[in-house]
Amino acid sequence: MIQAAIIGLGAIGQRLIKNFTSHPEIKVTAICDQNEEIAYETSKRLNGVSFFTDYLTMLEEADIDLVYIAVPPKFHYKIASDVIAKNKHVLCEKPLANSVEEAESLYILAKEKGIIHAMNLPLNYSSGSKTFASLIKEGYVGRVRRLVLKMHFSEWPRPWQQNDWIASREQGGFVLEVGVHYIQQIQKIFGEVNVLNKIVQYPEDPNACEVGILAQLELEDGTPILIDGLSQIAGNEEIRFTAYGTDGTLSLLNWSELEGGKLGEPVQRIEANSFLENSLLNELVKAMKGEKAEIIDFHEGYKAQVVLEQLRG
Repeated sequence: MIQAAIIGLGAIGQRLIKNFTSHPEIKVTAICDQNEEIAYETSKRLNGVSFFTDYLTMLEEADIDLVYIAVPPKFHYKIASDVIAKNKHVLCEKPLANSVEEAESLYILAKEKGIIHAMNLPLNYSSGSKTFASLIKEGYVGRVRRLVLKMHFSEWPRPWQQNDWIASREQGGFVLEVGVHYIQQIQKIFGEVNVLNKIVQYPEDPNACEVGILAQLELEDGTPILIDGLSQIAGNEEIRFTAYGTDGTLSLLNWSELEGGKLGEPVQRIEANSFLENSLLNELVKAMKGEKAEIIDFHEGYKAQVVLEQLRG
């Protein structure tokens, strides 16, 4: 049984706790949050699991094989470094760090220790995105002519994300929080990405995150990539990742839905292949057993961070 600890019990940490506690080969043995009330209440809900308000104390006292870091990005580097120093396997929320330098350092530290280091980037395991990748590989769109990522939000942060950091220019914003998923997917499916130019729009508040971005990127073969992002606009949230090709068009819409069509045909709904769906925790367990596993590691997190910081800088 893998003994897991969770650092950070906010909205994201609470969401994944359910996955940890329901997995037959994982046992949550410790949780940590600076807010003692949240830590205590979460512990009660988990039948009295050990809780801490200081993660260093937890690393010293608790029996742990794997640590899940679900704190704001600003704190990833320090906490992950301390976890790695204790030779614990680590699962980190995205983005990997708060700068390219921090992300690269974490990758090097984890690699040198020889531990499992993984990112929580769930698109890699969902049926919609895996079907998208499979259809691209099979040549559904033919030769790719253009990739377009559209991220439109009626409000940012969304209602369930009302906290200070996710609205901040330092470590929040939809480019960092949502864009990271699709930048990583582009790199995984299509290859390396170069940022050519961008226009980023900010509100008057110097500490607030972006409200708009238009960016032009390209793949190594020169295939253009366009990013169109806006927040605080009328209408419903829409996140659409589209590949336009010589033979057709394919979109991943709002994380999980697929739409596509061949040349001369209308774009229609495509059913995702549910057999392709996978589980991050299943893959983590396999990796920790020494088996071949599909893990998005810190190196991929670092590569995505390079592009993200070029877009935001």
